[in-house]
Amino acid sequence: MLMFPLSFALVAAAWEIYKWIGPVDGGSVFGVNVLPRTSDLAMPHVWDMFSRLTEPEVRGNPDSVLHVVVIATWYSFRVALLAFVVGTALGVALAVMMARFRAAERALMPYLVVSQTVPIIVLGPLILSLLAYASRDLATETWIAAVILGVFLAFFPVALGTLRGLKSAQATSLELMDSYAAGWWTTLRKLRFPAAVPFIAPSLRVAGASAVVGVIVSEISLGVKGGVGRKIFAYGQEASSDPAKLYTAVFGAAALGLVMSIIVVAIDRRMMRNRPQEMA
Repeated sequence: MLMFPLSFALVAAAWEIYKWIGPVDGGSVFGVNVLPRTSDLAMPHVWDMFSRLTEPEVRGNPDSVLHVVVIATWYSFRVALLAFVVGTALGVALAVMMARFRAAERALMPYLVVSQTVPIIVLGPLILSLLAYASRDLATETWIAAVILGVFLAFFPVALGTLRGLKSAQATSLELMDSYAAGWWTTLRKLRFPAAVPFIAPSLRVAGASAVVGVIVSEISLGVKGGVGRKIFAYGQEASSDPAKLYTAVFGAAALGLVMSIIVVAIDRRMMRNRPQEMA
C-alpha cells in the first residue's frame, strides 16, 4: 500500500524538478521538439493543482472542483465496471466456444485480432448511429455506447488468456478424465478451468485497464455527459486560462484506474488463493 503514495511523490518531485530546470519555451533535440514547456500555463505547480480542487468549479457555483470531479469519476467507474464485467463474461464465453469447437477458433480468431486494430474513436460514432437506427431513445443514452466500447477493449485479452489456459491442461490429466468417462463439460469444470486460472488472472488486469481506457476515451469522443472523460475535455478547453483545472480531472481518471486495479487484484488473489504455491 505504501508503493502508491511513494510513486506519486516521486512523480510529483520529478515534475517540479523539470519545471525548475527545464526550458520555459520547450526545447528540441536534433531539430525535433521533444522537451515540453515549463511555463505556468503548460506545467502548473503540483500544489496549484491540489489547491484548485478546493475552489469552486465555476464562479458563482458553490460546488468545488473536487466535488464535481468525484461525482464524474463515480459515474465513469460504474460504466467502466459494467464494461469490465460484460467484457470478461463475453471473453470467457468465446474462449470456451473456441476451445470446444476447433472450427470456431479458426473462424473467429482472425476477426478477433483484426477487431483490435480498429481505433475506438472511429467506432464511437458508428455505434451511436447503430443505436439510433435501432431506437431513437437509445441514441440519447450515450453511456450505452461507452459501455460497448469498454467491452470491445476488455473482452479480447480475457478471451486469449482463457483460451490459452483451457488448452494448458496436461495430457496425462486429460487422459485420466477420459478413463473416468467424464464428458467435455465435466472436464472443463473440473480440470480445464482450474488449469486456466493462472492465465485468466493476468488477462483480467489488462481487461480492467482496457475497460477504463475505453470508457474515458469514448466519453471524450462521444460527449458522454457526467463522466470524468467529459470533464477532461471540458477543462481542457479552459486550459489556456486555468491550466490547473485540467489536471484535477486527470487526477480523477487516475483514481478511477487505481480503484479498478485494486478490484482486479482482489479478484486475482481470490482466484489464486486455493492453488498450490508452486502452481500459483
